[in-house]
Amino acid sequence: MRIWLCGLCVVVALPASGGDRMTMTVTPAQAFAPSPLRVRVRLEPSVDNRSLTVTADSGGFYRSSEVPLEGERAPRTIDLEFRGVPEGEYDIVGVVKDSTGRQRLIARRFARVLSLSGSD
Repeated sequence: MRIWLCGLCVVVALPASGGDRMTMTVTPAQAFAPSPLRVRVRLEPSVDNRSLTVTADSGGFYRSSEVPLEGERAPRTIDLEFRGVPEGEYDIVGVVKDSTGRQRLIARRFARVLSLSGSD
């Protein structure tokens, strides 16, 4: 369990090209259902950045949000919230795409939403 929780603290950013950077945090990393999951994406503005899609998927529940980006004029920080998320182990993925729909940056985080009854 401790190793899993330590893994929650690691931010993964996989640039598809050059020195582009993207980080993503999800809070809370563990909560009781139903819970809001707040996602903060920090992104180095680039002329090629045209959209950000963030998904939260547990296999039994799925939400996504897409934000258009205006290249170098895009904000450096984007905040999203998925409300009322039910119990499950969530894979949260952020993807930045260019104008052709090609993935430029990917970040992945994990969150766990527990049942109030404790029978997760």
